[in-house]
Parts: sequence; C-alpha cells; structure tokens
Amino acid sequence: HADPEKARAVVLNAKTRRPGICGAVECVLIDETIASDLGQTIMSDLMRAGVEVRAGAGLNGSVTATEDDFGREFLDMIVAARVVPDVDGAIAHIRRYGSSHTECILTEDDATADRFLTQLDSAILMHNASTQFADGGEFGMGAEIGIATGKMHARGPVGVEQLTSFKYRVRGTGQIRP
Repeated sequence: HADPEKARAVVLNAKTRRPGICGAVECVLIDETIASDLGQTIMSDLMRAGVEVRAGAGLNGSVTATEDDFGREFLDMIVAARVVPDVDGAIAHIRRYGSSHTECILTEDDATADRFLTQLDSAILMHNASTQFADGGEFGMGAEIGIATGKMHARGPVGVEQLTSFKYRVRGTGQIRP
C-alpha cells in the first residue's frame, strides 16, 4: 500500500497531465483491502478532475465498466478501474489485458513491489512513480521516435546490437511530471 497522498498525486498526474499519450494511465487496479477507502478516494479524485471512470464491481465510477473497457487504450480522459484480490490478481489482469508497454505499482511494501517488477515482462516497469516518465527523453535517449513492445525487432542482417532488448525498472518515491 502506498502513501495515500502520493498515490493520489501519481494516479492523477499519469491520467490528466497528457491523456493522449502512451504513458497515460488507461487502467487502475485497486487491491481489495483498500478499495472502499483509498481506492474510492482515487476514483473520486479522477472524476473531479474530469476523468470518466469506468468502474468494476466494488468501486463507484462515472459508468459501469464492461469487459471491453479493459485492455483498451483510450487516449482520452477515460480510465477503466477494477478491484483485484492482491498483487497476483493484478499481475494476472495485466498479463491478460496489458500492452507490455508500461506498468506501475504504488506500494510501500518492497516484497510486493519486487514481485510485481519480476513477474511482469513489460518494456517499462515502475514503482511509485508516474507513468508519464515512460518517455525516451526522460530516459536520456533524446527525442523519442517510437515505442516498441516486442522483444525482437530487427530485420535484415542481425548482429549483437540488434539482439539487444531492454526492460526498464523505475523506482520512485511518488514523483510526478510537471
């Protein structure tokens, strides 16, 4: 479980700063132990900020989520939300619906964060930092010209450099982008 104020700020930043980019939050998974308090507070914060929350059972949102809402890239002020039983439930959900681009966990429990970071195989995995940092420029690569979620992207002659694949693990303490 993350610091409530930092968790709220991180989620709001990642959804409302620039909702039409690949680093925007599209789905929020809430551990069932905090769904009725912090989880619902985050849903309310999002709705107050103008976000349409498509909420699953156990959460109040703008509308009720359907199965088609999960795994969708909205590129808008829309987010799907679901209650999960624990980190393993979140991992299973992400494996089924995720794009393998960027995933983030907000928790102060290091063992839970480590499980999340090691059990998922997305290109960028974050702990306690806004997904708005999922950007080539933020990683020191200069202007980003694209994003790849596959593990093998080379065509034609292949040398050692073309066989290189990266998985980024970003750990934060609640950082958001201005």
